Amino acid sequence: MHAVILAGGKGIRLRPYTTALPKPLVPIGDQHPILEIVLRQLASSGFTTCTLAIGHLGHIIRAYVGDGSQWGLRVDYAVEESPLGTIGPLLTLRDRLPEHFLVMNGDVLTDLDYGDMLRRHRAEGPPLTIATYERSVTIDFGVLTTHAGRVVGFTEKPSMAYRVSMGVYGLTRAALDPYTAGLPLGFDELVLDLLAAGRSPASYDFGGYWLDIGRPADYDRANAEFTTHRGLLLRGA
Repeated sequence: MHAVILAGGKGIRLRPYTTALPKPLVPIGDQHPILEIVLRQLASSGFTTCTLAIGHLGHIIRAYVGDGSQWGLRVDYAVEESPLGTIGPLLTLRDRLPEHFLVMNGDVLTDLDYGDMLRRHRAEGPPLTIATYERSVTIDFGVLTTHAGRVVGFTEKPSMAYRVSMGVYGLTRAALDPYTAGLPLGFDELVLDLLAAGRSPASYDFGGYWLDIGRPADYDRANAEFTTHRGLLLRGA
């Protein structure tokens, strides 16, 4: 059970919190960094090894996490010298990765069972499994349906539900074979290429707690909610 945590971003949207700290080490609640929460969760759900893909302020992450033994993990590192996108860092790691592994962003706060997701991915065998979450978006305008120069329908400020990516994926190593190490590769490009090739990713639909800590408002919400959700987020950790 191996996980790769993408922790190399600059966290620009979360400034000023990330001026001196890398985003995965920004503390939540009673001073647990996001990354520590994730590592505790991985260990409690059966993971034994983890690779941290680091870049911006990566030396601070390496100093804090060390070899991961304090959480019962064996942690190694991959240094991203220049931005390679979401999937690009994995290309330089390809020879070090098992056949099936978990990939996740380093700023995700969720009670998703990472172990169950990877086991399902491994059992079903798709090239990619995407953890998804339902989000509802309200349109702040009256929406018109038009046809041939006439208004034929009207809905006042409708809400629309979408399933969005949670930033957690199960990946099969062979899905990386068509790509060249050292070149940028985004998650969007990988998904579109798989769809074009008729190799549809699987969906792991989740309905629990999930928060992507990308902006100051998300960080404030995470701190406000952590005490309430602590039992879920650190269950078994």
